[in-house]
Amino acid sequence: MTRFGKMCFVLFLVISISAHGEIKTPYIFILGVAQDAGFPQAGCYKAHCMEGWNNKEKRLSATSLAVIDNENQKKYLFEATPNLPEQLFLLEREAPNHDLDGIFITHAHMGHYTGLMYLGKEAMGADQTPVYVMPKLEQYLRKNGPWSQLVSLKNIVLEPLRDEMPMAVNNLDVIPFLVPHRDEFSETVGFSIKGPNKTALFIPDINKWSLWKKNIASQVKASDYALIDATFYDNKELPGRDMSKIPHPFVVETMDALSELSAQHRAKVWFIHMNHTNPLLNLNSEQAKLVRDRGFNIATAGLRLPL
Repeated sequence: MTRFGKMCFVLFLVISISAHGEIKTPYIFILGVAQDAGFPQAGCYKAHCMEGWNNKEKRLSATSLAVIDNENQKKYLFEATPNLPEQLFLLEREAPNHDLDGIFITHAHMGHYTGLMYLGKEAMGADQTPVYVMPKLEQYLRKNGPWSQLVSLKNIVLEPLRDEMPMAVNNLDVIPFLVPHRDEFSETVGFSIKGPNKTALFIPDINKWSLWKKNIASQVKASDYALIDATFYDNKELPGRDMSKIPHPFVVETMDALSELSAQHRAKVWFIHMNHTNPLLNLNSEQAKLVRDRGFNIATAGLRLPL
């Protein structure tokens, strides 16, 4: 394809995705990209956090995706974060009059499920919102307050997921798969989100890639998008902390693990779920430039990816 042809294709794609009310194909809409506690983080008053405290425009929500299905007027959330109110507002602006037809949860850590509280009687008073969860998480929500009240009052209906078993929701197949992580209250999963034309891999939290039974490079090659754990850029990020006790794959490690992939496959990767210390939160940082120079992408709120 010529340079002019590529420019026309990109322009066509941007126009098509921007005119989201007319898209027939479901698409991913990113609502947040930060680690569980968002940016700036509570209790952090260092220079990098003060930029966020002093400038509301620099604040970032915890990682969450939506999938919007205009054909069926449905929308789905992936993660219920502490920033759920503003994320629901962004989603309503993006897809007004669409029913929230389900919430998929990866695991029971703060940034991934605690937003369910806003569905309760003190807030939205939701009516039987489907919440898709794995077995241990289902039992945790049923047996522990305040989440059990959401179940008993039927604000939410827990829909069971199983490892590697597809869940069909209208134009989508959502396939959960177990990943190694800190599992104090529940198991942890990633999701494969299959639309009519494309497939997205979503792994916001995982321990080192070597501890997973699957090969991350193969998984990226088999998907059209890979939104993957970028909690920490490298092992220098938390001075004085033993980073081996926080075993996320560093971005530099992930880039090395995927370095043998073609440029086409590397371009599928979107780093997401970044800690407040991660220099990739600043898209103008040297580290962000290096990531892009190596052919990878950094996820941002508002990004649209057609499925």
